[in-house]
Amino acid sequence: MTEKPKRFSMLREFRLADLFTLANAAFGTVSLFMCLAFLESHNSSFIWVAIACLPISFVADGIDGWVARKRQAWSRIGADLDSLADVISFGVAPAVLAFTLGMRGGWDIVVLVYFVLCGISRLARYNVTAEELSGEDGKVKYFEGTPIPSSLILVIILAIAVWTGAIGTDLWFGEFAFLGPKFHPLVLMFAVSGSAMVSSSLRIPKP
Repeated sequence: MTEKPKRFSMLREFRLADLFTLANAAFGTVSLFMCLAFLESHNSSFIWVAIACLPISFVADGIDGWVARKRQAWSRIGADLDSLADVISFGVAPAVLAFTLGMRGGWDIVVLVYFVLCGISRLARYNVTAEELSGEDGKVKYFEGTPIPSSLILVIILAIAVWTGAIGTDLWFGEFAFLGPKFHPLVLMFAVSGSAMVSSSLRIPKP
């Protein structure tokens, strides 16, 4: 008789580090909800909460790895969990934040979708190639392409725009029509960030 496969218990599989990973995803999700609340009410408090949630996600993302290494305890779902959380907090959330603040033209949406897809692709590539990139100690020595949490730089730029009132129709560099749909040049920073994430020629030392 063949043995029945052991049942996977997700709750038993969780480690302390995974709770910080989930916190990363939770704050990223709250950021999305706050963007929606701002679009409905135009209350600036919501947008500031949306912005503040993403640095908190960044901190949680750093703590989960530190806790896992400190306790020498990793779960089998930890890597996938981390990637899924990062897609929310550092891929979808910054793109939705940009849309909320005024980058809503047809070409803007194309660029923002491209940015999110680059982030997803970047994380998938890392998960597949991590073993190949690791040294003798099993640690990955460098990132191929910029890590997706680097999108926090874009969030900081957007926070400055909010602080100076450069949102909506007052976005820096204005608005143009290109072959019909509208286009805000500021959105190009998302195109650059996305392209840097999937670049194979950029090698970033991993701390």
